[in-house]
Amino acid sequence: MKLPIGISTFRDIRNENYIYIDKTKEALKLIENGRYYFLSRPRRFGKSLFLDTLKEIFKANKELFKGLYIYDKYDFISYPVIKISMGGSRSKEELINNLLDNLRVAQEEFKIKCENKEDYAICFKELIRKAYQKYNQKVVILIDEYDKPILDNIDQLEVAKENREILKRFYTVIKDSDEYLKFAFLTGVSKFSKVSIFSGLNNLEDISLDKRYATICGYTHNDIQSSFAPLLKGVDLKKLKEWYNGYNFLGESVYNPFDILLFISKGLIYDSYWFSTGTPTFLIKLLTQKSYNIAELENLVANKTLIDSFDIENLKVEPLLFQSGYLTIDKVEQREFGGLKYYLRVPNKEVQISLNDILLDFFTQDDSYEIKKEKIYYALVEENLEEFKNILISIYASLPYNSYSNTPLAKYEGYYANIFYIYIASLGFKIVAEDVTNIGRIDFTLFIKDKIYIFEFKLEQEGKALEQIKQKKYYQKYLNENKEIILVGIDFDKEQKNIKSLEWEKIT
Repeated sequence: MKLPIGISTFRDIRNENYIYIDKTKEALKLIENGRYYFLSRPRRFGKSLFLDTLKEIFKANKELFKGLYIYDKYDFISYPVIKISMGGSRSKEELINNLLDNLRVAQEEFKIKCENKEDYAICFKELIRKAYQKYNQKVVILIDEYDKPILDNIDQLEVAKENREILKRFYTVIKDSDEYLKFAFLTGVSKFSKVSIFSGLNNLEDISLDKRYATICGYTHNDIQSSFAPLLKGVDLKKLKEWYNGYNFLGESVYNPFDILLFISKGLIYDSYWFSTGTPTFLIKLLTQKSYNIAELENLVANKTLIDSFDIENLKVEPLLFQSGYLTIDKVEQREFGGLKYYLRVPNKEVQISLNDILLDFFTQDDSYEIKKEKIYYALVEENLEEFKNILISIYASLPYNSYSNTPLAKYEGYYANIFYIYIASLGFKIVAEDVTNIGRIDFTLFIKDKIYIFEFKLEQEGKALEQIKQKKYYQKYLNENKEIILVGIDFDKEQKNIKSLEWEKIT
């Protein structure tokens, strides 16, 4: 069985007998029920392959679909297809050249020439109209990574703004060409807000959080158990699910395909395959600039507007984390006064470990953080709280001065909890920040093997942290878990920027 690693050409996958997870049922549903669509998914999630699948359907290459769902359920009629892939463009000149190059390819395929070859928008509109007239069939528009020229320049705002205006003008052509179009499908990572790109293309149906298309990209657990079964002999599927599943788009949760293919290719070794393909340096800087409490990633609550929009002039952490794939939807509730409430979470162990490792590297600037992580792990497993205390003191003592001197968060216990949280979360165990009980919130609960640790933090209130846990009986919530419960109160010294006291007590 051949693994389609890095292959997003449907024809190659089918002709060369690579594993293909059939997505033609979803494709047919799209074709039969609408005309203009937008799909947002994180990077390396299979968007390009799905787009190429649509291309072959509309080009009526029926034999490629033999044995697939759509083969005997669709009348394969050939339409002129304009497929555009947005490459990385670090300037407006590069973007314009890329657009013109895509249009040249289409002109050569259709044997049509634009009269105005230098104006990307005019040429695009002319090409659509002439293709319709020549083939006597409406035109299909497929655009891959529609937002890449903006996202690649998120660190240079002026270029991002220029590229946004170019793309807005280009995409407006689609709306203006309605009479000539059969179908249009755009994919990307983000959905821009308000007066941005989509104001010029407001006839798109966004299926990003549509339950009917939740598995349009990615592998389901059933796919893993069936199509990949021969390649996963001896693998604990529960563990595999914990590591790589968990992406939820309001339907059945899915795996990132890139993770599964690399996991198999690399000899069934658990590692951060998807995460390592794009280190989110800009995101880390944003988290720091906003003085973001990292522990809040465990139980974020948002409305649809917050997770559904992306504004480069007013960047917010939550939509960036969600649309990039570092957060996903845990559950949704209907508000009594209208609208939906979304509970977000980190999708799986890969993201939890890898994101926190990146944060550790950024915040601590310490090459030995892996060694300290290992020491923390064994200290907690062995209930050696004295050693745990000494490790934490060493960690806080080694933090660079600039990691706290320029952030307002340093004045509060949240800063110290941030560093603590990042180290603990990077171990990959289940954690609950702001753990709700009937009489208050536990700062931090950790589930590690046969133990439950309950942590409370205080700033300049020595002895008060453990006292609060006991007084409010936070541990009662877990008395039926049949696990050891260890209460840990940590008091921080604002002047010394370190632990003032660490007290613990076991509940049996």
